[in-house]
Amino acid sequence: MGEKVGHPSLDAWLAEAKALPEAGGVGMYLCHNGVVRAHSRDGRVVSGMDLAVDRRRLEQVLETARTMEGISVVRAWVNEGSLSVGDDIMYVLVGGDVREHVFEALQSLVRAIKTEVVTEVEAHSGA
Repeated sequence: MGEKVGHPSLDAWLAEAKALPEAGGVGMYLCHNGVVRAHSRDGRVVSGMDLAVDRRRLEQVLETARTMEGISVVRAWVNEGSLSVGDDIMYVLVGGDVREHVFEALQSLVRAIKTEVVTEVEAHSGA
């Protein structure tokens, strides 16, 4: 899998975050990279996924995450279109003061993206 246009670099995101004026107050960064699995949660074989994104809602959930206690860095990129097994669904970066705040913000943000921002339709193969 090659680098896609608009596909971010987590290394670049971290470098940019660490260069921000507020970086001195950050004690932890967490990154999430969601990918298309070969098997669905119910065990069926997945051959791919169609992914649609509500970009306006994505910006709203990012803004909400930025207001969470102790959080100073929030970034997300969400793929779109017909994806294959192993393709990236999303990258999320959260930075904040302490572990508890950062874990909570990352979990909340990924949950919101999965439930409010994207529409996933898995393609299944086999019986």
